[in-house]
Amino acid sequence: MLEADELAEAVQMILQTVPLLQGKKVLLTAGPTFEAIDAVRGISNRSSGKMGYAIAQAAAEAGAIVTLISGPVCLTPPAVNQFIAVVGAEDMLRAVQAEIAQADIFISVAAVADYRAAQLSQQKIKKSAGKLLLELVPTVDILETVANLPKPPFCVGFAAETENLEENAAIKRRKKNVPLVVANLAQDAIGSDESELILLDGAGKHVLPKASKIEQARRLIKHIHLLYNLPNKKE
Repeated sequence: MLEADELAEAVQMILQTVPLLQGKKVLLTAGPTFEAIDAVRGISNRSSGKMGYAIAQAAAEAGAIVTLISGPVCLTPPAVNQFIAVVGAEDMLRAVQAEIAQADIFISVAAVADYRAAQLSQQKIKKSAGKLLLELVPTVDILETVANLPKPPFCVGFAAETENLEENAAIKRRKKNVPLVVANLAQDAIGSDESELILLDGAGKHVLPKASKIEQARRLIKHIHLLYNLPNKKE
């Protein structure tokens, strides 16, 4: 017997189902990553994973076969076909690489750390009176790696910015060479159950007014459906 919340989610999914992505294989990343410095400390960010989990749910509602790769969050996973829990950026990259060949659509929602410690201390670093200097090295850009595959899936990126939202998101879309980037202001979206989104694609920008994250996720899935079925998906 399903728990009450699981039963409610299953009923809601049936009622909401519009098979826009029926049978399509969607690979999605969500949440933050945690980059260890020593045995107890690490570098992370404030991503709650709520937007990524909502999109995974909306994709499943639309009939997609969904694989959700998630960093550490305090959320119950939605009813997807496969759930893979990871911790660090390298873990997430390996999980994506293991699944990407089967994906029709890749949605990169996760707030992956841009840097990790050059050397990991296996023991707790003791506090001292002096300064502690950490050498950080860049992590691999997962979205860029997938977009540059010989035969990439349809790629969707996210841009969480604190300023110059449209400009920075447009730069990211061109640099990553992806058909769609979803932009939002980090200070408004992180931890909230609502968000305002701007979708940037080959036709320009499309503003999704502030709404709950699950409603925004459903709107986004509809837009992905439209773009995915264009004759030239890269424009």
